[in-house]
Amino acid sequence: MTGAVLPRLLLVTGMSGAGKSTVLDALEDMGWDCVDNLPVALLTDFVHGEQKAAQRVPVAVGMDARSRGFDAERLPEIVRSVEGVRPEILYIDCSGAELSRRYDETRRRHPLAQDRPAEDGIARDRGMTAALRAAADSVLDTTDLTPSELRDELRRRYGEDRDHPVITITSFGFSRGMSRTADLVFDMRFVPNPHWIDELRPLTGIDRQVQDYCAADPGWAGSMATIESLLADLIPRYWAAGKTYLTVAFGCTGGRHRSVAAAVEMVERLREAGFPANIRHRDLSSRPSDSVEDIRPDGSDNSPGTSESGG
Repeated sequence: MTGAVLPRLLLVTGMSGAGKSTVLDALEDMGWDCVDNLPVALLTDFVHGEQKAAQRVPVAVGMDARSRGFDAERLPEIVRSVEGVRPEILYIDCSGAELSRRYDETRRRHPLAQDRPAEDGIARDRGMTAALRAAADSVLDTTDLTPSELRDELRRRYGEDRDHPVITITSFGFSRGMSRTADLVFDMRFVPNPHWIDELRPLTGIDRQVQDYCAADPGWAGSMATIESLLADLIPRYWAAGKTYLTVAFGCTGGRHRSVAAAVEMVERLREAGFPANIRHRDLSSRPSDSVEDIRPDGSDNSPGTSESGG
């Protein structure tokens, strides 16, 4: 049919233990035709078998180092040579420490290190799939995602065809590690830290009192307006360049106050400007801790009046 939108073909690949099976299960629940560990030589036959392409059924194929004929250097070209579909590569990643924890917790052996520690298999897997990660259209890091959060993210990305990028605004705490999924990061630690205000410490940036405290800072309104203007300019440019997912992260020290307030406000601003945006708070459920918030190179404490305070 002339002008018809081609069905999607998604190669789901990446690190063993990072969540590929969960991804395929979620896509299957959304109506995708899915298969895992398909031999590379059977890819075209599976995609076009039983007139799948003619039925406009989106297809997801899981392949990794265990798949017969797997070649990380050639696989991107093979996937993108399949006719009659819109090919895309999704690489599922995860930190080595978290992968080791998962293998230890489940007492499973790593498929690439049956008689050695999981760390050996993880290192080998990362090297074998490096070319695929570099060639991927999208990298989804599951280190900080629960299975439920991963499914929510997949529904946002693959639940329906879109004419705009999937925009996710997230908050995080620098003291608990950088956001692994962010495309753009904004540091909100220039605002005095609500953690050091007794009545605000147990609250979070979702609470109006914390939002009002942050908004009272002389630099807050101007910074948020500047960031909104930047995103409003960049989002259409990213889409035109073929970027279908955009994650914007706001960080503070603990990830409970300023970054959360900034993420909440930016989602509201973008939605009012006509950009549908999702929100996720990575460290919101963490407990208030002076040891986490009280971090400065010179050893002095982060009082509410210092621009280097965090939380």
